[in-house]
Amino acid sequence: MDAEAAKLLGAGLAAVGAGLAALGVGAVFAAFLQGALRNPGAAAGQQGNMFIGFAAAELLGLLAFVVAVLLIFVA
Repeated sequence: MDAEAAKLLGAGLAAVGAGLAALGVGAVFAAFLQGALRNPGAAAGQQGNMFIGFAAAELLGLLAFVVAVLLIFVA
């Protein structure tokens, strides 16, 4: 396998990680909504945790995207 093919294969795998971040964000919001519907009184106290989970999942997705772009255009 030549270097160009390995670079594009690695970028494609990193792009898959960026796409899977959407599943992580969906899971965070689904868990929050499920908990909020079970106990509406505690929903306000858990909203900060929801945003931290959202930010962490989105950060990993953006990091995977940056790695993919770096592999395509820099490496």
